[in-house]
Amino acid sequence: MTALGFTTKIVHSDHKLGLEAGAVHAPIHNSVPFGFEDVQGLIDVFQGQPGHAYARSSTPTLDALCKKIQKMDNGVATAVFSCGMSAIVATFLTLLKSGDHLICSRFLFGNTTSLLGTLQGYGIDVTLVDATDINDVTAALNSNTKMVFVETIANPVTQVSALAEIGDFCEAESLVYVIDNTITSSYLFDANTVKASLIVTSLSKYVAGHGNAMGGSVTDTGLFDWEKYSNIFPAYRKGDSNLWGISQIKKKGLRDMGACLSSQGAHLISVGSETMELRMERQAVNTMALAELLQGHPKIAKVYYPGLADHPQHERAKQLFSGFGALLSFDLIEGIDCCEFLNKLNLVISATHLGDNRTLALPVAPTIYFEMGLQLRQEMGISENMIRCSIGIENTVDLIADFEQALA
Repeated sequence: MTALGFTTKIVHSDHKLGLEAGAVHAPIHNSVPFGFEDVQGLIDVFQGQPGHAYARSSTPTLDALCKKIQKMDNGVATAVFSCGMSAIVATFLTLLKSGDHLICSRFLFGNTTSLLGTLQGYGIDVTLVDATDINDVTAALNSNTKMVFVETIANPVTQVSALAEIGDFCEAESLVYVIDNTITSSYLFDANTVKASLIVTSLSKYVAGHGNAMGGSVTDTGLFDWEKYSNIFPAYRKGDSNLWGISQIKKKGLRDMGACLSSQGAHLISVGSETMELRMERQAVNTMALAELLQGHPKIAKVYYPGLADHPQHERAKQLFSGFGALLSFDLIEGIDCCEFLNKLNLVISATHLGDNRTLALPVAPTIYFEMGLQLRQEMGISENMIRCSIGIENTVDLIADFEQALA
């Protein structure tokens, strides 16, 4: 049998689990405790056998979503969390310890950048690098380096990391290579192709798509040799070594830290994911049309979108991704107020989120990157007159007309 297409795999994922009464969607299991007629069954789950004991660690609904995300990511195992940030926190805090060194892109989501300061307070060394330049990444290597963390397409300036080159570097140095695939999603980019060890995704964005559920995931690709990783606790050094890393992330991140996703949230994400390919195709068409309109407009100083030929990493994005995504930013020319412009838009909603069916926009400097201050914003390439847009699935002609009237 030939390999199934992306959407085909997703829409038939639950049904292939052999659900009760022929259901095509995994049911929502709201129970917090799970009982056993034979107490030995409860003991077995506590000692690592498959099964469910308490909803903080797992439910059948969460397991069904994990299997779906695992298929999307082409990985060996997946753990799901309450949001994307909790997935990142769990990855860092369960796999790194005081005295370790982490290499990170300096072009990161604002909350992730804030988290790096917290890690430094715990004694974890962090070096921020220009992840678009492999030489800058390799120059940061120290004897205590354990991990490299990058995003595929940076938010909001859309820099594209040197993903393939970093993968080769991490493989050569036996470093855990963590890729945040949120902006591209597994539909546009298979992180296995660049030798990622772990794939982190905010499921709240393009996977769920409808702006009605939060969740995050970590998928192990099976490409990293956890037997060589000194930070795996003895309790998890048993069984298949491919699962040691994800087992530690899951146990510590869910059981100990409590960053658990609800079964209701998992169900909404699962159903939303079925249309991810359809949504992202429409969003990409809309984003390119808008990028081309803005690029030639006299009131726009600069447009940031990897799909444009003059984007610094356009050729890299063409080679890595099957599409350029739906994140677009632009700078208004001096003299035009961001808030005044945004208030003139009729269809576009002023809101902070990405991957929604509706087009969303916000002024970057006074909102999501305000806390960082001017100097750090400048280092990240963020202007004070930048607007970030998450492009939705509206009819293209309507979206273009709305921007044209606001600019006029």
